[in-house]
Amino acid sequence: QVQLVESGGGLVQPGGSLRLSCAASGRNVNYDTMGWYRQAPGRQRELVARISIVGSTYYADSVKDRFTISRDNAKNTVYLQMNSLKPEDTAVYYCNSVFQPVSWGQGTQVTVSS
Repeated sequence: QVQLVESGGGLVQPGGSLRLSCAASGRNVNYDTMGWYRQAPGRQRELVARISIVGSTYYADSVKDRFTISRDNAKNTVYLQMNSLKPEDTAVYYCNSVFQPVSWGQGTQVTVSS
């Protein structure tokens, strides 16, 4: 059973940047399309970005032009570069395979506050 471990979150000021990482643990596997999701208090989990095995990307309108998703298939790792962060980006961020999801990891907390 492959599992996912998110890291890189933290507390940043509005306008700041963070880079999140998502690494597979356990059985090695390369999924087709990987996505980053987030869940804020009182809100449903939402997809913010996804990337295919060949590098095609999608971004939610709320993060387009601010976030960049990338992947290193050899390391079974997906990244999310977040720039120009806003308070409304505050959430727990998770990764998963979009079309063949496995168990959710613990996520990594991102807090944007002055």
